[in-house]
Amino acid sequence: MSIPHAVFDKVSLHEDIAQVLVDEPSIRRRVRELGDMLNREYARQDLLLVSVLKGSIIFMADLIRAITIPHEIDFMATSSYGAGTSSSGIVRILKDLNTSIEGRNIVLVEDIIDSGHTLGYLMRLLRERQPASLRVMALLDKPDRREIEIQVDWVGFAIPNEFVVGYGLDFNELYRNLPFIGVLKPSIYGAPE
Repeated sequence: MSIPHAVFDKVSLHEDIAQVLVDEPSIRRRVRELGDMLNREYARQDLLLVSVLKGSIIFMADLIRAITIPHEIDFMATSSYGAGTSSSGIVRILKDLNTSIEGRNIVLVEDIIDSGHTLGYLMRLLRERQPASLRVMALLDKPDRREIEIQVDWVGFAIPNEFVVGYGLDFNELYRNLPFIGVLKPSIYGAPE
C-alpha cells in the first residue's frame, strides 16, 4: 500500500492524533519501573531479551537502558497485520533469532498484545526450542480484543480497544516516532468517525 502524497504535506503527524492515551513522562516512568522489575527478577542469572520487530524497537531500546544487570538482546520479526488495522490471525516469521535459546531465560518484549494470536504463535515456537524460562513483557495490553488466552507477565499499560500509534507503533509505517501513545483519527485509516 503506498502512502498518500497528502501525508508529506503535513507539518506534523501530531495533527492526526485524536487523543493522547499515554503521555511521554508516564511512558518513561513505567519503562524504568519495568527495567527495575527485570533487575530484581534476573539478578545473577542469564537473561536474553527478544524484541518483536518493528513495533517494540523503541520500547526495547529504552528498556535495555533501564536494565543494570548483564543481559543480551536478539530480534524476531513477524507479520499478522499487513496494511490493515487489525490482526489477520495468520502469523508469518519474517526474521528469526540469531542465537540458540536452549537453556536460557527469555523475556519476549512486545509492543502491544491485541488478539493474542501473534504472541500465542511465538510462545509455542519458542517453547519448542527448550528455553529454561519464557516470559512476556508488553508495553501495551488490549484485554478487550483478546481472542485466545495468553499469559503476560509484565504489562506497561492496559488500554481500551482503540487503534493506537506512537512510541514504535505505526500505521502504514508512519507515526512510530511520536513520543507518546495516541489514538489515530479514524479518518486517517478509513474508518467512519
